[in-house]
Amino acid sequence: MTIDYDYLARSVARLSGIPVRLYRGREEICRCFPVDLPRDPMELCREEVFAVSEHVGYYASPLFHYYGVLNAGDVRLVIGPTAQIMADEQRLRELAFRLDMLREEVPAFVEGMNAIMRLPAETLLQMLCTLNHFLNGGEKLELSDLAIREAEQTRIKSGVEQRRTSRVYEQETLARQAHNTLAIEEALMNIVRRGDSVALKRWLASAPAVQGGTIAGDQLRQLRNLFVVTATLVSRAAIRGGMRQDDAFSLSDAYIQRVELLTSPSKILNLQYNMLLEFTEQVEKLRRGQHTTKLSLDVANYVRHHLSEPISVEKMAGEFFLSRPYLSSKFKQETGQSLTDFILQEKTEEAKRLLRYSEKTLSAISAYLGFSSHGHFARVFKKYAGLTPGEYREKHQVS
Repeated sequence: MTIDYDYLARSVARLSGIPVRLYRGREEICRCFPVDLPRDPMELCREEVFAVSEHVGYYASPLFHYYGVLNAGDVRLVIGPTAQIMADEQRLRELAFRLDMLREEVPAFVEGMNAIMRLPAETLLQMLCTLNHFLNGGEKLELSDLAIREAEQTRIKSGVEQRRTSRVYEQETLARQAHNTLAIEEALMNIVRRGDSVALKRWLASAPAVQGGTIAGDQLRQLRNLFVVTATLVSRAAIRGGMRQDDAFSLSDAYIQRVELLTSPSKILNLQYNMLLEFTEQVEKLRRGQHTTKLSLDVANYVRHHLSEPISVEKMAGEFFLSRPYLSSKFKQETGQSLTDFILQEKTEEAKRLLRYSEKTLSAISAYLGFSSHGHFARVFKKYAGLTPGEYREKHQVS
């Protein structure tokens, strides 16, 4: 039977509401996008997607966007990106920046990404297993049969690119993995709530061994269930620490989706370490000093979600239903720092990350962060970092 792959790709795109690409070898034969995207986000992970060699597999991006891959002879079908919860607007703007998109194209890109049908990774893979049955000689695959790529775990990160885990749980701790006693649980959740990443790393390096309760019939299900419990607790601790509810729940859901695809205890424990560290670091970025107030948390959350825009204090005040002078004076009174200084410091910190972990030009970084000109960006950066952007990159860029 002759298979019309073009028709198949178009049909899958229409039925799923997710972008589909068809390749023969490495040559793209057709592209079926049910949404308008000025640039294909897969450009940033093409090699990782092409590295999937199994009949059915997937690649998960640092934003937890999934690309499902089906290989049948020299034909490759790539479906994605999708996720159960799409990244927030700030993350999508950063994705557009990494794609070298023109500023005027960014709103359409964000709108297009948000229009993609949301699917959990398991549903996407099950759909590919069904297609695989017809394209690979009646082969019957289940989710439990799919290979989870070891190299992917080294890319678990969000926010700070190229961050690698400084340690992973030792294999011998698997037998001792457990849900925490109340005292241990409270100690760990307090660390997350305070946003104390140094204390977390120290705690994990000498985490006490406790006897865990049995909440599943096999070890993998036990570890996954304990992971879900931990994700629930840590997300709520982060919310108490000042993280927005939708941010915390979205991050928790993304990690829970990921753990359901893992098939070895070491990968699950490695993912759990990353989850704890990421939540703690997110809270750490929001909190300022020992006496964080609701206003300072609201401002920090607002700035975090608008880093790629020119941030107007007047517009921010409107979001909080406050007058501009009152917001400025109250923030200065509570934090000892002017609102303008805080905004520019946060933009400088984001610029540092981009200078270290990306190859983007200084002009591109300046435009992405909403500065009126490259000269303005350079002056601000020098004021808060003590170096020019070029000097900072030369000194700190990760090769």
